[in-house]
Amino acid sequence: MARSGLRVSSGGFLRDGRLVLIGLALGLALPHVADWRQVGDAVAGEIGVTDLERVLRRLWPGQWAPMGEAASGRFVRCRRGERADCVVDGDTFRMGGDTIRIADIDTPETHPPRCAAEARKGEAATERMRELLSAGPFVMEPQPRARDKYGRKLAVVSRDGVSLGAQLVEEGLARPYAGGKRRGWC
Repeated sequence: MARSGLRVSSGGFLRDGRLVLIGLALGLALPHVADWRQVGDAVAGEIGVTDLERVLRRLWPGQWAPMGEAASGRFVRCRRGERADCVVDGDTFRMGGDTIRIADIDTPETHPPRCAAEARKGEAATERMRELLSAGPFVMEPQPRARDKYGRKLAVVSRDGVSLGAQLVEEGLARPYAGGKRRGWC
């Protein structure tokens, strides 16, 4: 790989004061870059690709969980307004600034549940989905309809070819999604 001649000094600044210009160029180009490794190749120098990836993920969090590619994270339960890697309920989670609706299942409501039994089962489904998402890399498979009526991205989420939603169904914490009709859990 040819080097551009730009290097990071021990102080962390590029020689000739080009840091601002490179940062501006990256900021303008990044939304159009299909693969973050292209950015790493362009910057080159003495910055490690993993260091660059870590910085870019913090600056542009929504760019790092492309549909159809492996993604992973350490998921927590969502708190009000939280946009980090978190689980809203058994069939909805947030990752990289996007809200994902797991398209192949329906789980009990947690806010608000319609009865105590739905609340218990909804909490169990939410916690189980948090565990499944945190267990390692998974793939989000886009659906023909990209978003639901609430603006959430629709995807079937799987690991090693097995749908995480189907796992919840098998464990009795979800039902296969049957269209727009809601059936109660009480």
